[in-house]
Amino acid sequence: MSESTTSPSSAQHNSIYRFTFAEHDVRGELVQLNSSYAALCDKHHYPAPVAKLLGELLAVTSLLTATLKFEGHINVQVQGSGPLNFATVNGRHDQKLRGLARTRAELTDDSLLGMLGDDALLILTLTPEQGERYQGMVKIEGNSLAKALETYFDQSEQLSTRIWLHADPERHQAAGFMLQVLPVAQNAPSTAKEKQQESFEHFTTLASTLTQEEIFTLPVEDILHRLFHEDDIRLYPEQEVAFYCGCSRERTANALRSVERSELREILETEGRLVLSCDYCLTEYSYDAIDVEALDSPEAPTQTQ
Repeated sequence: MSESTTSPSSAQHNSIYRFTFAEHDVRGELVQLNSSYAALCDKHHYPAPVAKLLGELLAVTSLLTATLKFEGHINVQVQGSGPLNFATVNGRHDQKLRGLARTRAELTDDSLLGMLGDDALLILTLTPEQGERYQGMVKIEGNSLAKALETYFDQSEQLSTRIWLHADPERHQAAGFMLQVLPVAQNAPSTAKEKQQESFEHFTTLASTLTQEEIFTLPVEDILHRLFHEDDIRLYPEQEVAFYCGCSRERTANALRSVERSELREILETEGRLVLSCDYCLTEYSYDAIDVEALDSPEAPTQTQ
């Protein structure tokens, strides 16, 4: 393996790694997560199958975020008419991720389609800070989030892609692995495209032998050596992945400023206080009568949570 830059193993569990093959037009990514996954599920008390799905969504959103060519964010969402209304994770270009899920009924089937229903959709939304928003979707045909994403890439990007996703909510561990062919010039000879596809199929066969326990526990260098020790690989510096919801008292105050004061006073008379809760981290921001009247002042109220 050629040049690499990595951190101690303790940091690898909230990191994403990119790598390329020196002699093949194939790229790869590997993400290992633990505390960021635990933070995403903290306090929500999701059923285990929903928490597992969110772990897979967290891992794959990190993988896809690493492919962004712009500053902005990507949202990956699954939705349907089943007991699980939707599950979604949003990732920024700097690998700050957040997500949540909503259920409308008790789960009786732990499979993906059992939770979402036969009309389940995978929706990907790209939102650059500058430029137009793009959204694509694909019907989920099987009980695999990874397969649905592979179908999306095949139909929308025409890029051969393989994705492996793992999540264990009890251990608070999630991981993802992706291999993808590099775009080839349209005027490239057919032999070059055939060689690229042969390389891709060879590497995906090797990657399919990686177990969940290995991707959860082994350092990235050991994983790549175990799978591709016969090839020259360039491993790029790791990037930290973190859960970040972005909520703040200032933001809730700004939201309250858009509401008629008479409506806020009516709530205060009934409830005694006004409480706004963040959907992502469940942090509560409490406002009393003094805080509400202070919303008209230049500075937002500074009362603690």
